[in-house]
Amino acid sequence: MAVGLRLALAVGLLALSSPVWAAKKVDLDYHVRLLPQSDQAEVRLTLAQGSAVRSLDFDLGDGSHYSDFKADGQWQLTPGKPARGVWRPATDKASLTYRVRISHGRKSGSFDTRMTPGWALMRGDDLVPAAKLDQQDGIELVSRLEFELPAGWKSVETAWPRIGKNKFRIDNVSRLFDRPTGWMLAGHLGTRRTRLGETEVTVASPQGQGMRRMDVLTLLTFVWPQVQDVFPRHPAKLLIVGANDPMWRGSLAARESIYLNTRLPLVSESGTSALVRELAQVFGRVNDKQRSDWISEGLAEYYAIELVRRAGGMSDERYESLHGKLVKDSQKVTTLRDEQASPAQVAKAVLLLQELDREIRLKTRNKRSLDDVMRGAMHLESVDTKEFVQLAESVIGESSKVLDTDLIQ
Repeated sequence: MAVGLRLALAVGLLALSSPVWAAKKVDLDYHVRLLPQSDQAEVRLTLAQGSAVRSLDFDLGDGSHYSDFKADGQWQLTPGKPARGVWRPATDKASLTYRVRISHGRKSGSFDTRMTPGWALMRGDDLVPAAKLDQQDGIELVSRLEFELPAGWKSVETAWPRIGKNKFRIDNVSRLFDRPTGWMLAGHLGTRRTRLGETEVTVASPQGQGMRRMDVLTLLTFVWPQVQDVFPRHPAKLLIVGANDPMWRGSLAARESIYLNTRLPLVSESGTSALVRELAQVFGRVNDKQRSDWISEGLAEYYAIELVRRAGGMSDERYESLHGKLVKDSQKVTTLRDEQASPAQVAKAVLLLQELDREIRLKTRNKRSLDDVMRGAMHLESVDTKEFVQLAESVIGESSKVLDTDLIQ
């Protein structure tokens, strides 16, 4: 009887695990041809076996950036907010081709992404929009991205592993649909590379854009040991891209990549660093929900200050001066709960997190800190205010007086 039971269990486990062993690999190739004369990219998705995918349902935003769709199989475009496009591939080898506008302008006259005759600074998220994938069971899509550059353009940089001259492997374990996300840069580029810990770091910008590549690498080298102490997740590759006006004069993190306007100081007059803030966003990947933007934005700004301070780049006097500025900037804030935190709310969130860190250290006799809460938040797919309070209290081992505040109710 015992032998029969063991045999049945073994057969059951075999049945459960066999689809993993037998997963059939099907190639999904992305080909991007950059067309500076029309400010567009022509994107082609090719499935080696179309029957592996029942449908891809794309979110096209307002629909204005995408055009000229051609598909093997069925293509259905539905206008709306958002506009949607559903591709049902033909059975054999099947392709979907379309064009996407690269330059995205702002009302201020600056650009979020831009294409010029000599270079293009773009986001993979725009090249291939987000989509719901409905695929056959037992199929694993193997995705690659290849660029076709205009005559005279020298190179292209992405945050994905390079497998050829202008070719990259796209593999995102957290998503079923592997698409090329993050910042990307192509054209006549100036590039510096180094290895920090387990991460290959590349700093790239179009030539003549005033990017202080060595300054960026020096600051990263300086804070990297502190970054490694706080964040357990270390990306294999990190890309930092930059360009001058009329690109948007700000900084923004994306998947394993950071955009930095070249006019921004690496450390501001107040002592904070936009580069280190975006670095905390890339490593932390804390996603908030339910009007809890204060969590991700507050943590990023908190670590922008804290990592520089821990590395020895900020004196006690500077730290106190910065604290005073945060108090002044946030004195009128009565709530932190919002879909998008304002600069004043972010300043108030940093003050709250600094208090919380002191409370945790005091109550745990310096055995735990806000770093432990940060690591806990990293393991969650997304976090809201209630979950953040529970996380902090589990680290403290009792209720938090600091988080018992009307600011986050």
